[in-house]
Amino acid sequence: MSLNIVRPTPLADAHPRPTFIYSHVVSFEETNVVGNVYFTRHVAWQGRCREMFLRERAPVILDELARDLRLVTLRVACDYFHELNAFDTIELRMSLAHLRQNKIGLDFVYLKIAASESIIAARGSQEIGCMRLGKNGLVPTPVPGALAEALKPFQDPAAPRISPRLA
Repeated sequence: MSLNIVRPTPLADAHPRPTFIYSHVVSFEETNVVGNVYFTRHVAWQGRCREMFLRERAPVILDELARDLRLVTLRVACDYFHELNAFDTIELRMSLAHLRQNKIGLDFVYLKIAASESIIAARGSQEIGCMRLGKNGLVPTPVPGALAEALKPFQDPAAPRISPRLA
């Protein structure tokens, strides 16, 4: 049996990518009895970052969500590198990994911000499916144009150009 230890990439060596930044201060409510952040909070913060992105960069999508559009989380992952505690300031940096047909891939970097240095506390990812609520349930639908346009500035410059209609 082998143990695979994941080590964080030093911030200085991290591949620079355009990111949407959501800043957060950890509260006691987000910690467990030991005093550190419980791992499920990292996933919740990904959702919060997505919501703030929509609010700030694609508010027209909020109207569609109130009607029949659904952004369904299909897959989520997080690798943890450094413990977080109450009153830590973190930045979630979200970037676009891919946009294909009705699916959006997002990458997240969790930075613990400190006076002396910032360190990568975790890395995460998720894939979202765009669906419309029809008479017989959810039906896959292309990524709305307004959302695709809002995501373009956060695409990795090394990745192929995005198109909501590409497979």
